[in-house]
Amino acid sequence: MEHELRELIQKCDLAIQQEDFDTLMNYYTDDAILVVRPGMIARGKEEIKKAFIAIAKYFNNSLVPAQGEMVILETGDTALVISQAFLKADIKDSKYSMERRSTYVFKKDSHNAWLCAIDN
Repeated sequence: MEHELRELIQKCDLAIQQEDFDTLMNYYTDDAILVVRPGMIARGKEEIKKAFIAIAKYFNNSLVPAQGEMVILETGDTALVISQAFLKADIKDSKYSMERRSTYVFKKDSHNAWLCAIDN
């Protein structure tokens, strides 16, 4: 059985692929942080949503994220996820790697649901 966080991240990847950013925001804390790239951080759901819209546009609205090997370290209401991430897109000569190491910090909310607090 897969860890519930792997399943949650797969739902997030699908929302990104479908550009369903309203649904995607349901998986983030209100004060979440997204590291868009080194030196550029989006804070809060509104900025994160705008960042994902810009990212989709950069990749010609063809971004397909997927996760590879994943390590999940969980204690209490906090979890660290380190994942191999793959990006596919209809873009030539991107200055960004299409394979990367993603790091996420998740916290459980008052309803015991996992929400992403830090997305790097």
